[in-house]
Amino acid sequence: MKQLYKVYLASKSPRRKEILKLMGIDFTVCDSNADENIPERNPGLLVEALSRRKAENCSINEECIVIGADTVVSYDNMILGKPKDKEDAKRMLRLLSGQVSSVYTGVTLRFIGNNKPSVTFHTKSDVIFDILSEREIDEYVASGEPMDKAGAYGIQGTFAKHIKGINGDFYNVMGLPMNDLYKKMKEENVIFI
Repeated sequence: MKQLYKVYLASKSPRRKEILKLMGIDFTVCDSNADENIPERNPGLLVEALSRRKAENCSINEECIVIGADTVVSYDNMILGKPKDKEDAKRMLRLLSGQVSSVYTGVTLRFIGNNKPSVTFHTKSDVIFDILSEREIDEYVASGEPMDKAGAYGIQGTFAKHIKGINGDFYNVMGLPMNDLYKKMKEENVIFI
């Protein structure tokens, strides 16, 4: 039997909001303000732990589902989150120039008010960059676009012209794996209101 759920998104990310809207899901943003310092070095386990922490940090007092998500870029055994400043953004882009990196997004579906256990998973996509010139890096960083994005780039913005290819879910690279999220919701017999 399918259930009806009110949905909360434990993220202020405009990209995640856009993806949920594309899925036809009405939702409310809840402030998570979760501590994102976790010593985990495995990118898949890290994003799962962070998505769980974000979902659990939302204080909601009604039957609903809270969606928590977190995204990182992994390259050469390094985890790249959001850049600290412009120099950090440039460092990340130089590192990824001409390379294949992996984007991991962890998602937690936290069910509140019905004793249903939370569900957590992650999705991985590989992204192939063109070789970037210093001028291209400088111009992109000067635009401000990379500053709130894991790996210092957004695939859906002006940086798309530098992406040679993707192996996996495009929306995962944006910050929420639409196909896997939809399948997981179907498995959990979720209908949204």
